[in-house]
Amino acid sequence: MTMHQQPPARAAVMSDVARLAGVSHQTVSRVLNNHPSVRQETRERVLRAVHQLNYRPNALARGLAARRSTVIGVVSFDTILYGPAATLLGVERAARAAGYGISIVTLERLDRSGVTSAINALTDQSVAGVVLIAPMVSAAVALHGLPTGVPAVVVEPGGDGELPSVAVDQVAGARLAVEHLLALGHETVVHIAGPRDWLEARDRVEGWRLALEAADRRVPPVITGDWSPRAGYEIGQSLADRRDVTAVFCANDHQALGLLRALHQRGVRVPEDVSVVGFDDIPEAEYLSPPLTTVRQDFDEVGRRCVAALLDLLDADPAGRRAHPSPVEPTLVVRASSGGRAS
Repeated sequence: MTMHQQPPARAAVMSDVARLAGVSHQTVSRVLNNHPSVRQETRERVLRAVHQLNYRPNALARGLAARRSTVIGVVSFDTILYGPAATLLGVERAARAAGYGISIVTLERLDRSGVTSAINALTDQSVAGVVLIAPMVSAAVALHGLPTGVPAVVVEPGGDGELPSVAVDQVAGARLAVEHLLALGHETVVHIAGPRDWLEARDRVEGWRLALEAADRRVPPVITGDWSPRAGYEIGQSLADRRDVTAVFCANDHQALGLLRALHQRGVRVPEDVSVVGFDDIPEAEYLSPPLTTVRQDFDEVGRRCVAALLDLLDADPAGRRAHPSPVEPTLVVRASSGGRAS
């Protein structure tokens, strides 16, 4: 360095952010960890200071100061299904935003021995805590008797166990779909359900049934499939010949994709003859023919609430009882596949 060169600028630290935002060091930490107890105006002021100073949290230093790991473990299962995959991505994004990395263990089956082994493997890595993505009945059963002392949050529809759980309100989503179709003048709604061992499929059946009963409408027999377009296509081949079917609620968008194809091949017009509503709002939904009316799940919000709940566990008195985070509310996205029946 010559006499005329300036020393490199010092990287901003958390105390610089606190000073510029006019808050405490602890408040900056809460904002960076997405802690829900911070007022929105304070959160925005801290984030402006972070941006202005180009502050980058040192995750290793923060972990050492807190005497805990900066890695969150995630247990999921090996699948390409949109919902679980999008949930995993939402958790990863939220963890990264909070300054944490993730370590993922994927299992072929989410049974008790597999889940226990996965958690043991993660604790061997000294993760701060664990998020379990547990959408199936077998996974819910596996949550009983988990290793003690491991902070954990579960993504599980309708979770009512000891672990804090986060999920989209599947019952409410199904009701949105059915109520929309009834409001269009359909007498009842046929439901193509997902696999019986999936908690989400069970909750969507429950929401469909509750909506029909609340409107004093006939409840048709449930038609059970899997999550694939092929299931929707094969079921659609039989539904196309039924004049009494004017509205169908599919348990996911991939079923609806197959159903639309089957109806088109049989000359059944959508929505003039049959209205179709799906669930998930996959990226392709608005490009189907016709564009698909569906129920959107906010997987990023699921991830954010999972990470926030886990950080709450890490900061809480171990003896304290943890409340379940509120369910994430779904939204109905109305497109051209649903309408009143042509006269």
